Amino acid sequence: MKAAIISTAMLMFFATTAVSCGNDDYDSYTGQNVVNGTDNGESENDSTQQSNNNGQNEEEMTRKITISAGGANFTATLADNRTAQAFASMLPLTLDMNELNGNEKYFYLDSSLPADSNNPGTINAGDIMLYGSDCLVLFYKTFSTSYSYTRIGSVDNPQQLAEALGRGNVKVTFSAAE
Repeated sequence: MKAAIISTAMLMFFATTAVSCGNDDYDSYTGQNVVNGTDNGESENDSTQQSNNNGQNEEEMTRKITISAGGANFTATLADNRTAQAFASMLPLTLDMNELNGNEKYFYLDSSLPADSNNPGTINAGDIMLYGSDCLVLFYKTFSTSYSYTRIGSVDNPQQLAEALGRGNVKVTFSAAE
């Protein structure tokens, strides 16, 4: 009887220890375990120094995606929000995007993304937005708007974006940047 009580107590102790060592410190956005606010147990300074790449820290690098269309590639930066995180988890995506109004390409996704829409006032060329909860929009011209969108990100250098997207519908690939 005494052995059963001790065994049960030990089992409970190890079970609660295992739970507290689980993925409580798991960053689902970066897919890495975090220890004391840094990744892989490095000190904050070591992590910052080792993750810099051309002046970008690791968080900025994980927010980069590549957009390919019309034989051209563009780097985009995702917003720091739930919508962008959910979108990033879907990558890579190759979409047949439809033309609308001579300023945007759009595609209705199979599933909804978290939305927190507001009116940006001005849409900028290169903006990647969500209309409603399931319509991905890639804008290639700058204009004023009265519509509300949730920001997903923006193309870093959109000067040739309109040319690459062309007129009419176009196949666009969104992928994690390498």
